[in-house]
Amino acid sequence: MKTLTILLALVIGSVAYSQTDMEKQKDALKQTDIDFSNLSKDKGMRESFLAFIAETGVLLRPNMMPVEGYEAVKKLLDEGNTDFQLTWAPLFADISNSGELGYTYGTYELTFKDDKGAQVTRKGTYVTIWKKDSKGKWKFVLDTGNPGLEPPAK
Repeated sequence: MKTLTILLALVIGSVAYSQTDMEKQKDALKQTDIDFSNLSKDKGMRESFLAFIAETGVLLRPNMMPVEGYEAVKKLLDEGNTDFQLTWAPLFADISNSGELGYTYGTYELTFKDDKGAQVTRKGTYVTIWKKDSKGKWKFVLDTGNPGLEPPAK
């Protein structure tokens, strides 16, 4: 009976530790997404995306085929308009039981000047899928967003 009690205590303790550890890992992934946004705010989208993308990372953007791989994303960012600021805030993060794959989703703000020089802000939602690299750092393997959090036009 004493052995059964000890085994039961070990199992319960292990499950509680595992859940606590999993929550810490989710928080770490959420913080990675926050760091990703902060770098975008401080140094621009190009620097941020190139710092956090996996070698095989993919961007899904409206009206274009998927942009696949670091070099293709770099080329897109080098050729694109950079006269805007993109920031975001994760609302949720989850990871696989193995701790190697995860995702975040949340809201973003895109701020730019229109043709008349007035500042415009567009809001939307996003999802980013993350995978740990060989050094144990989170890198995104897929990123996409959707516009549409503005009130409908009247």
